[in-house]
Amino acid sequence: MKIVIIGGSGLIGTKLGAILQQNGHEVLAASPSTGVNTITREGLAEALEGAQVVVDVANAPVWEDKAVLDFFETSGRNLLAAEKAAGVKHHVALSVVGTERLLEAGYFRGKLAQEELIKASGMPYTIVRATQFFEFVGGIAESGAVGQTIRLSPSLIQPMSSDDVAELLAASTVAAPVNGTVEIAGPEAIPLTDLIASFLRAKGDTRQVIPDVLARYFGAEHNDQSLTPGKGARLGKIRFEDWLRQTLSRAA
Repeated sequence: MKIVIIGGSGLIGTKLGAILQQNGHEVLAASPSTGVNTITREGLAEALEGAQVVVDVANAPVWEDKAVLDFFETSGRNLLAAEKAAGVKHHVALSVVGTERLLEAGYFRGKLAQEELIKASGMPYTIVRATQFFEFVGGIAESGAVGQTIRLSPSLIQPMSSDDVAELLAASTVAAPVNGTVEIAGPEAIPLTDLIASFLRAKGDTRQVIPDVLARYFGAEHNDQSLTPGKGARLGKIRFEDWLRQTLSRAA
């Protein structure tokens, strides 16, 4: 089966492509760096020729509110139109758990717009919503940093390894379209403050994490339900402490 991965040269796209190739599928990693651009449509029709499945894991290059919305809307429209013309049978998109609960932030408004385009397109589809990746906990820490303190909400988060994201996304890619949303998450929910404090300790960072229920998550208020999945979510296997230990040992 030919599978085209939009954003195939990124963190998730690279890992997803490797899994699918190991399972015997023909994989085309499509991105501007490989001559496929969903904004300009350069190379898009050619890339989709003969494809049965398209997986969209592309991310906006700029997170300013209008720019991110424009990216997801333009890319989504162009991609879905090209898929219809090529006779693609399954559109799979990677989105974010809690998108509709975090709409104060422009990024999540962009992701919701992307999801709505998919649902209205008439294409057979599966939207896979993932929780935050372990790989981005450093960015979360810096988002709340002021001097020697990091102020974050103690609300729950259920992050996951990018390896687990790729494995679970691969399973949805080769399955029949659900014409709905699947949630995936890490194996355990953790207070955000505990997660970041553990990350800092492991790295020898002496900054203090201060719980603040009013602290925002990239501009959005959040609570225990905002960054955690609902019932029936498909869970990864890799725990944060194990991932952190392995990551630091590889860096040593």
